[in-house]
Formats: sequence, C-alpha cells, structure tokens
Amino acid sequence: MDAPSRVGVRAGLRVRTVAVPGGIHVPRPTTTPEKRRIAHVWPFRPTVRYSGQVAAALRTETVGGIVMLLATVAALVWANTPWADAYKSLQSHELSTHWLGLDHMDVQHWASGGLLAVFFFVAGLELREELAHGELRDPRDAALPVIAAVAGVAMPALIFVAVSAGEPGALRGWAVPTATDIAFALAVLAVTFSSCPAPLRAFLLTLAVVDDLIAITIIALFYTETLHWTWLGAGVVLIAAYGLLQRRNIRSPWLYLPIAVLAWYCVQRSGIHATVAGVALGMLTGVKETPDGRPTNAERADHVLRPLSAGFCVPVFAFLSAGVALSGSALAAVLGDRVALGVISGLVIGKFVGVLGGAWTAVRVGLATLGADLRWREIAGVAMLAGVGFTVSLLIGGLAYTDPSRFERVTTAVLIASIIASAAAAVVFRRRARPRPAE
Repeated sequence: MDAPSRVGVRAGLRVRTVAVPGGIHVPRPTTTPEKRRIAHVWPFRPTVRYSGQVAAALRTETVGGIVMLLATVAALVWANTPWADAYKSLQSHELSTHWLGLDHMDVQHWASGGLLAVFFFVAGLELREELAHGELRDPRDAALPVIAAVAGVAMPALIFVAVSAGEPGALRGWAVPTATDIAFALAVLAVTFSSCPAPLRAFLLTLAVVDDLIAITIIALFYTETLHWTWLGAGVVLIAAYGLLQRRNIRSPWLYLPIAVLAWYCVQRSGIHATVAGVALGMLTGVKETPDGRPTNAERADHVLRPLSAGFCVPVFAFLSAGVALSGSALAAVLGDRVALGVISGLVIGKFVGVLGGAWTAVRVGLATLGADLRWREIAGVAMLAGVGFTVSLLIGGLAYTDPSRFERVTTAVLIASIIASAAAAVVFRRRARPRPAE
C-alpha cells in the first residue's frame, strides 16, 4: 500500500505531501488536471510563456534599441509613400482633455510629454542605482565618464553655434546635438563589438546616464517659456511626498502610482516639460536593501517599467517623430540649412572630440585614471558612438523649433548624424574586436 498522503495548495499547484519514516511529510508537486488542461489550450500557454520572454528581452538595452530602430524604419517608410498625408494626420491628431486644462495636445505631444516621462523615470532609476551601487558611487571611478560626458555636451553645443551662426532663430537649438541615445548606442555596440570588455560598456552606460541628467536639466532651464508657480509648487510637494515615502521604505506601488501621475500632471501644467517630473521621481525611488533580501523599490519599478519603456514608450515616440521625407529635394534642403548642418557637425564631430578629448585631458592632468581593461582606441569608438543622439535630440528639437519644416530638417539631420556615428564606431570596433581571455 502507498504511504499515506495529504493534499494542499501552493502557488497555483496541487501539492501532495507523502509521509516518510519519522512522520515527516515531503512535498511532491503535481500539476492539477485543471492546470494541465488550460496549459495545452491556445492561446493561454503561449501568452504566458512568451510575454515573460518578451519582457525579459526588453529589459536588455540592445533589444530595446533594435525595437526603436524598427519603429524608426517603419515611420520613414510610411512617410515616403503615397500615404504620407495619413502619417502627418496621425501625428497632429488632437487628443486634448480640456476639462483637465491640457489643451492643444496632439498625439505627438502626448508621446513626447507622456510616454517619454516613463523613459526618463527609468533613466532616473539608472542614475540613482549608479550613485548608490555603481560607477558613480566612488568619485575616483566616476571621474572619467563624468568628465567625458560634460565635455561631450559642451563641445557639440559650441560647434553647433559656430556652424549655424547668423541663421535666424538657430540658437534655440543649441542643445539638440548634446544628447546620446543609450539604447541605440548599446545596440550598435552589441552588434559590432560582441567581445566588448565590461569596463568599456560600463563607461558608455555611465556616460549616457550623466548625459541624460544634463539633458533633462537643459530642458528644465532653457526650454520653459511660461512658468506657473502654483502648479510648480504643487508638483514639488507631490514629488517631495513621493521621496519621503520612499525614504521610509513604503513598498505599495498603488500608493506611489497616483502620486506620480499627479506630480506629472502638475509639472505639465506648470510649463516645465513633464519629463523633468519623470527623472525626479526616478532618482527619488528607494534603493535601500531589505534585511530579508527582497527586491528594492527601485528594482521592482525597473523590472515592471523597463519593458514598457523599451517596448512601447520609446518606439512609439520614435515612430511619431522620425517620419521625414527622404527625397532628393528634401535632402538638398537639409544640406543647405546651416541649422541642420550644425546638428550633424555637433553630433558627429563635437561628440567625438568632446568625449575623447575630455577623457584624455582628465587622465592627462590626473583627474581620472584609465582602467587596465580600457584602450584609447576603444574609448575613441565609444566617443564616435556617443554621436547617436536619437531620442533626446528629437525631443529637444521639437521643443526648440515649432516650425514644422525646420523641425523636419533637424530630424533628418539627427538621423543622418546617427547613421554616420554608428558606421564610424562600427569600423573602429570591428578592427579592434578581440576575444575575451578565458576565465
């Protein structure tokens, strides 16, 4: 006769415990008949399994960059077909909520102000993690990528100003070539330099995180036209309340979600771009580890929101922003526009000179050290790759230039510069690719 057993339920499975000598009941999980039947009926099984796999893939920057690239290609294809007017109509379709005071908000504005707030929240989480546990924790280790990032913002701006000098209204876009798109850049790095040493990837990640922080500061300081202090004060109070709850390690996401949405709304109404609220909330999310080893609030938020950001928010923004005409006359207009040429020069030349020159100067004068696994030619490749300025460059371009024709030329210039920077970096990395030593 079989040993006596008893049945319980645990984690959606029937748990049968079998008695062994000594009176101990050993659990023996068996799938319930109901579970077995459902698991073999489409679409439940593929949906559960594949959704988890897709989410896990989207948590890697490389896959996110590829999804964004596909969205960009789709937008370019649509915008250069006989149905281009339908694409323009989609961009400008109004979704205004007048009762909330959010007037003149078309689909493109919702993408830049709403969806990108999620992207910048994730960027804030990354920065917070870097400050607490990563490269930015030790100032000596952080000095090289931080100085390179600062120089990589200043030099493109100076080159843009020099190239576009004298063009009416050109100076409003001085910050367009200052940003690096981390997802796009990491996708290029993964494809062209599969044996990339971990310190080099960490250098690029830290550089891009600092770059994002500088970009969001520029947006807050230089692209706010009208400031409503009452709404700004309300937003600050809500963000401070969010930070206080995080400091006390309150873990319920249902408490944080309404506070975050209201903070976004108040900052949007204040006149400051709402992505500022996103990065502020991300940086205030707790990274304090718990005694029982549970994930921190920042880790939980990153786990949920990174796939949403990489798989939906950023690709939708790219799709709604990147659809520009690529006819001969359109390209000729770009090459004849000093603002567009300033963007291309700033991203391709300015980023390379700024990042590489800033890093070299920091090491030369003793402000930073070059790690044992880093080579100057590889740093040069990363400096070229920093010229991929897609997402944030397009965001700043839309804030700087309200004229649709000029913004379209600036968008085309960003695309051209990103392609040139990616190709140049790929050549360097392909020539320098080396097998990793055996562990």
